Amino acid sequence: MHQEQLTAIVDQITQEFETINERRDDTLQRSRALIRSCAHSIRAIHRHELDEAAAMLTQARQDAKEMVDLLADYPNLYHTGYTQDALKEVVEAHLLYAFVADADLPSPADLYVTGATYLNGMSEAASEMRRFVLDLMRRNQVEEAEPYLTVMDEIYTLLTTVDFPDAVTGGLRRQTDVLRGVLERTRGDLTLGMRQEQLQEAIQRLEERMMG
Repeated sequence: MHQEQLTAIVDQITQEFETINERRDDTLQRSRALIRSCAHSIRAIHRHELDEAAAMLTQARQDAKEMVDLLADYPNLYHTGYTQDALKEVVEAHLLYAFVADADLPSPADLYVTGATYLNGMSEAASEMRRFVLDLMRRNQVEEAEPYLTVMDEIYTLLTTVDFPDAVTGGLRRQTDVLRGVLERTRGDLTLGMRQEQLQEAIQRLEERMMG
């Protein structure tokens, strides 16, 4: 009696599912490409190729906007893990560039992300700055590395003030705990490097006095 109606309803739902699945597959491909492009921009930043990094980030921001715009009618796909992971990488790359190049910080709206994604990306950007500290120390530029540690510390302090459940912050507490470990190791490495530099200077002064 209701077979034709049921068939029509199921057919309509199936068509909706097909559309959603196609959008899901497309978003998954876009998110993977976005993560790769952000990784390339971060490598350029570490090589201090800032012009190249800026160009990559401009493209990444455009790609992120396209992906987000296509998900306007699919909030579930926007909030799914792989979409948010890609957008978090966009935040990390843009903030890292801003810290290193002393550029203006983009807002969450500028990057088409939620506040939670922005804060998680900020935490990852701070952790990534450890590489700058270690690279500078390897080049015996210990004093130049200290400002990066200061930024890491400031970000960690700010993030610890965000005291909300993980369901609201997207697991920020765990991410902040990771940053704390990175910060402590980096502070220890930099402190050791400073002491070694001071010891070398003291030995050099002593040798100069003995030779004089």
